[in-house]
Amino acid sequence: MIPLQTVCEYLDHFAPSRLAEEWDNVGLLVGDPHNRLQRVMTCLTVTPASADEAVAEGADLIVTHHPLPFRPLKRLTTGTTPGRLVLQLVRAGIAVYSPHTAFDSAATGINQQLAEGLGLINLAPLVAKDELPPLGAGRFGDLSQGMSLPELAARLKAFLKLSGLHVVGDSAQACRRVAVACGAAGEFLEPACRAACDTLVTGETTFHTCLEAEARGIALLLPGHFASERFAVETLAVTLAAQFSELTVWASRQERDPLRWS
Repeated sequence: MIPLQTVCEYLDHFAPSRLAEEWDNVGLLVGDPHNRLQRVMTCLTVTPASADEAVAEGADLIVTHHPLPFRPLKRLTTGTTPGRLVLQLVRAGIAVYSPHTAFDSAATGINQQLAEGLGLINLAPLVAKDELPPLGAGRFGDLSQGMSLPELAARLKAFLKLSGLHVVGDSAQACRRVAVACGAAGEFLEPACRAACDTLVTGETTFHTCLEAEARGIALLLPGHFASERFAVETLAVTLAAQFSELTVWASRQERDPLRWS
């Protein structure tokens, strides 16, 4: 069995907390660092389904992309979903660690994986952290060969194993320089403009951001919040299993995208 603290130290090395946004809540959020682990589950979000799975499968630790709790709790009761989930996991002796935006921005994190999955080269952060060059939030890079917006959309769907996604922009638009920002990241439209990108890939954004992108001639590819990040918690499970051969590690098999086509 491995001390929880050892796994936490590795995760902070893999996705350094100094990369996290100031508003975020990252690191060990529930649990005793002196406890020892045998079974670890990764997931995008702790939900009733993924929490039940962790309990049923005897997990000692959940590594969740989205923090639990995310916002400060004034009281810890079953009257709220976060409170109910935290109490369930505490009763079962399950710790919770979240790398969140540190994982988004890490050198081998979600945005790096997404950019590489699209075949981008000459990668750089969209928003550099002055004290940590060349690291930062988001990524942008060039396609080795220009392609149409539908062709790039098809490449993204293939990488994320999707049957569809939302597109903003003219089908005839050529894509050469592409920005990537996983999750809900419409605020990266302005940095993408400054980087002379013609396309921004993000999970989701607002209607008005879509209109602004259209007005500025920047295409958007929107695969959904879940799809833009879930693949990376699956690769994280593989990474942890390779690093700690004594552990049993798996990505949640029960969590699902709450949005579906009808």
